[in-house]
Amino acid sequence: MGEKGQDVKGRRGQPNGGQPVYGLGMIGAWVYYWRTADTNGDRALGILKGFAWPAFLVYEAFSAVGRTQRHD
Repeated sequence: MGEKGQDVKGRRGQPNGGQPVYGLGMIGAWVYYWRTADTNGDRALGILKGFAWPAFLVYEAFSAVGRTQRHD
């Protein structure tokens, strides 16, 4: 275990490069959903979707891969 607060070896003080990418993607998703919304309800839903944009991205990517594999 080591010293107090170091339960996981090598985790303390290491940079995490994915956070800025996620943050920029979330802002971009909010802008997209906000601009395409027609009502306040759509805007509220767009804010929630902005938090989950990676799930939408992966779903659409896998759907596209599945479509291209079926046509071969």
